[in-house]
Amino acid sequence: MDAATQRRIASEGGRASHLSGRGHRFTSEEARAAGRKGGQASRGRDNTQGNVAE
Repeated sequence: MDAATQRRIASEGGRASHLSGRGHRFTSEEARAAGRKGGQASRGRDNTQGNVAE
């Protein structure tokens, strides 16, 4: 399946979930926390138990 088809199908699923009332919209605070978590993971930290990888 090409990338455009996959994107279209995923988009339809996202719209359907919001129309059915099950979709989730991130608040700016949730988005900020997710960005911090992703940034920490990309720097190679082990955040699963709050310890920095040695």
